[in-house]
This record gives sequence, structure tokens and C-alpha cells, in this order.
Amino acid sequence: MKRTFLIAFSFLLYALTSFAQSDAAYIKENYTKYEYQIPMRDGKKLFTSVYVPKDQSKKYPIMMDRTPYSVAPYGADKYKAALGPSSQFVHDGFIFVYQDVRGRWMSEGIYEEMAPELEVHKTNKDVDEGTDTYDTIDWLIKNLANNNGKVGVWGISYPGFYTTTALLSRHPALAAASPQAPIADLYRDDAFHNGAFMLVANFGFYPGFTNRQDDKPTQRRAKGFDPGTNDGYKFFLDMGSMRNSNVKYYKDTIRLWNEMMDHPDYDQHWKDRNVLLHLHDIKTPTLVTGGWYDAEDLYGAINTYKVLAKNNPNTPVYFAMGPWVHGGWARGKGDHLGDVGFGGPTGPMYRENIEFAFFSHYLKGTPLDLPKVNTFETGINQWKTYKQWPPAEAQEKNLYLLPGGKLSFNAPGGTNNDYKEFVSDPMNPVPFIEGTDFDMTREYMTADQRFAEKRPDVLTYQTDVLDKDITIAGNIWANLKVSTTGTDADWVVKVLDVYPDTATANQFTGKGINMAGYEQMVRSEAMRGKYRNSFSKPEPFVPGKVTPVNFELQDILHTFKKGHRIMVQIQSTWFPLIDRNTQQFQDIMKAKDTDFKKATHRVYSSKSNPSYLKVRVM
Repeated sequence: MKRTFLIAFSFLLYALTSFAQSDAAYIKENYTKYEYQIPMRDGKKLFTSVYVPKDQSKKYPIMMDRTPYSVAPYGADKYKAALGPSSQFVHDGFIFVYQDVRGRWMSEGIYEEMAPELEVHKTNKDVDEGTDTYDTIDWLIKNLANNNGKVGVWGISYPGFYTTTALLSRHPALAAASPQAPIADLYRDDAFHNGAFMLVANFGFYPGFTNRQDDKPTQRRAKGFDPGTNDGYKFFLDMGSMRNSNVKYYKDTIRLWNEMMDHPDYDQHWKDRNVLLHLHDIKTPTLVTGGWYDAEDLYGAINTYKVLAKNNPNTPVYFAMGPWVHGGWARGKGDHLGDVGFGGPTGPMYRENIEFAFFSHYLKGTPLDLPKVNTFETGINQWKTYKQWPPAEAQEKNLYLLPGGKLSFNAPGGTNNDYKEFVSDPMNPVPFIEGTDFDMTREYMTADQRFAEKRPDVLTYQTDVLDKDITIAGNIWANLKVSTTGTDADWVVKVLDVYPDTATANQFTGKGINMAGYEQMVRSEAMRGKYRNSFSKPEPFVPGKVTPVNFELQDILHTFKKGHRIMVQIQSTWFPLIDRNTQQFQDIMKAKDTDFKKATHRVYSSKSNPSYLKVRVM
């Protein structure tokens, strides 16, 4: 979601248009568009566009997408250039429904970001996205001619969240759903990764997203934010502390931005916006889709699948993960990201053999031969299927940080309390990309990290040259033993695949990039140290005291090939991907420019204080 999603969404719209130019004429010739204001149980009406096949000689299932990003173009004579998840749906024949969610664009009501879901609905005033979906489906089934009584729902990113809430409608006509890159826990997905604020992804998003803050429907688009520069690193350094986002720019005019600034801890505001807590008693067949290189809602895709599969063992729940960025499976080839190639197109296979096959089966009764888990193994660039995720074959092992910058599956020995230390200076933070960009450029997820390794405030550990392939499948947990001279600190852990000196360029290698020794990022994550024991109740560090800091880096399916090395980099700034920690125990959202302090951090790698990554090895 967030700033990058607006860019990605614009790119997706462009791609939809360019890839669907041949479909645009077909849609106008074969579909009739209608617009409705569908009443909800509390009296509010939601604006809905419906595209119905002109051939009324047979009945059609309904495919619905509910969105906060507008169902434009508005007007019954103005058509979308593309319909459905892919072109196959258009030519196969479906009724397509697009709806502005409550409080957005042309729908009535006041918008709440990821409006809390209710377990009990006692009166018609007890509404949420689940009830809005139920009322919409009920109206569509009863009022659209020639529907076959079956509804499928899909959506990417924020619409992915609304697809998840469609499951909570539990309407008997909901026959299939596909949450794709769904936001699941707003705090963890988009706002705060383990308590570290995702600055660049959020800052520019809300001005562009906030086109209304009242209950008055509108087609007016938001103006957005113009930073006047493409150098995000310098811009955010010059902005200073997070409180200056309002002092200098937003002036307390953006309600949704202020909700984040006012809730840095995982309090009730965020707990109410964790839809995972409600995913029980689901009967609808579900396909959860995500990308290994989704910089925004990787957590949502993985955990929506895991919770659905665990809580609903008798319901068909499918999982698809490819080598994609946020929404990268929807259009395009999906054959590379930045300098890293994936051996060929991956998007068409998903769209044809997984997504379309899934919906066609559950909405039209066509045959389906689809494994429950379909995942792309990066490193060797092959699709793999499993009965569950993580695979049952994957065994937990510890990958230890050792003295001298070594990395090994063998635990440290000896009696010395070995450590490596560095000075973290918030006024000179480690950049998250090499070069300049104002946005969360998606290529950072696989980018070469040699630029970071050169800095004195980045610790590096690596294995010897691998004498065999090592495949990691499942989540990674960082288990660090650290100390700091301050009372708070961020900890960033990056897992890298180091290419051999014999590696050569491929067709996607950027100009001037040497693939020999390339340090490809495979997975990375940040942790705000004061939340190490609880995201709800932060605790200060005791200066100089060795302290455990454990956090999840999320899942991968990656093979580190023979001849490569595995590398781990650890740092305490990652700017401006995350905001800067003052390195003092305080509310960073209200900190002053003078509160930022240097601190010396240590990472221990001894028998008495081991630091390691817990991984699952095939």
C-alpha cells in the first residue's frame, strides 16, 4: 500500500491499459455498463459499477473488486480498458463488479482506515466491511439478471484486505475469493515493521490518498505531495524529526497520518485493525497470492494464508508466491527485478494456470488440478509445489554469527565474550539504496549491498564458499545478543546471496554493474529495540547490558547455490526506508531535532552470548 502503492497502482493501470488495448474495444462491444447506489443495512449507499455481458442467452458468475482507489471512469457510457484479474476472464464471460468502499470517492459514509471488523452484529448500526460485502452480494444476486448465483471476489493490496473481509461476510453465494498482497495487520504490514516506522512508504501516500475526510461523495482527486526533489535521503534529513512532518508540511490537516503519529505502540487502535484475528469459520475456497519481493504487504500475504489454513482445515485454501513485487503478478512478464533475472516469464503461468483455473473451477465448475501450495524457488528459478507451507521437509537449523565475521551452522566455541561494535550516528544514517530516489524503489528488495558493506556502521558476516546447494524454505528469525550505550536502538538484519567471482552479466544487468561478487539481498527486516519484548509496552535498554533482541524476517524460498556464499549484514539505520531512532527511550514521533544521539552498539558472537539466525533448511 502507501506511497509506493500509488506509484505501483499507477504503473498497474498503465500496464492494464497497454496490455489490454485489444480488450478495450472487445469490452465495449460485448459488455453493457451500469452504475448503482447499493443500499447497506444502516442506510448508507455504496457506488457500484457493473459490467454485464450483452449475450444474455446464458447465466454468468459475478467477479467483484471492492476498492478505496476509485472505480473510475464514472459514467455509464465510460468503460474501463480492462476488466477482471486478467484478460482471460473478459473473453470467458463474467459479470464484473467494482465498488467504491464506504467513505471513499462516490460512496457515502465516513472512511476509516482498515475499519475494525466486529465479531457480533446485533443491530443494523453494527456495520463493517464484512457486512457491507454481504449486503452488496445479496443485492447483486437478487437484482442482476442472468447471474448464476455464484460470486468471486479478488483484489490486490488494499483491495486485497477488502477481499479478506469478504470472507467474513460468510454470504452463501460467495463461492471463491483471492486476497492478493492483502493488508492483514495495518501496524505490521504498512505502518511499523516491528515498531520501526516505514517512513518513505507512508510519507507521500496520505496527501495523494486523502481526497475527502467527510461523508460527501466526490470524484475529486487529491493533489498529492510535491517534495521538489528526487533526493529522498537529503529531503528527510532536512525535514528533521518526525514531528516536523506536521510542523513543516501537513499542519495537522491529514487525519489518517495523525493516527499513525499518535499511535507508535501496538495499542488498541492497531489491534482493532488486525483482520487475522477474525479468520475463523471460513467456508469459502480461497487463493492467497503474494510476491517474495513485495516491499509492502509480504507479511499480509504469508500470514493470511497461514492463519486461514490453520483455523479452517476443512476449507480449500491455496497459496501462490512468486518472484514478484507488489502486484507484479497481475500484468507483465515477471521475469526479473533490477539486476536479478528469474529464468523467464512467471506472470503468465500464474494468471492462466493458477488464478484463472481457480476461479473458473469454483464459479463455473471446470476441472481443477491445483496443488495447495505453489511457490517459486528463487536462486534456481523453479516452481515448486507442496502440500503445506512451510514445507514439512524443512528442518530448523541455527546459522551462527562467529568471531572474525564468519557465518556458520556450527555454534561458536571458546570462552571469550567476542563481539563486533560500531558507532551509529542518526545524522549520518545508512541509506537503503545506492543512489537517490524519493520513493520506496521496489528494486531495493534484490539490490546489490556492496555499497553498504563498505560503511563502518554495517557489520558483515559470511560463510565460506558453499560446497553444496543450501535451500531455505520458511520464515527466518534473528536471535541477536546486543548491547548499546544508549537506551534504544534499531536493529536491521539483511540476508544476502553473494555471487561467485565467475558470475557474469545477464540481459537485465544494469549499466556499470559487475555481477561478480554481487551481494543480492534475499530478505531483510528492521526491529525497533524498545519493542523487543512487547509491541504494546516498550522497554528501555540498560546501557552496556547484553540483551536478547529476537524478531522475524519473514519467509523465503531461496537456494544459495554451490560456489556462492551466504552473508548477513547488521546495521542500525536504514534511511529513509525507516525513520531514525533518536537512540534514546522516548516517543520518537514527538522527539525534537536535538534528541538524536550517537551510540555505540555491539553484536555478540560467543558461546555464552550467541547470535544466530534460525532458518528452515530443506
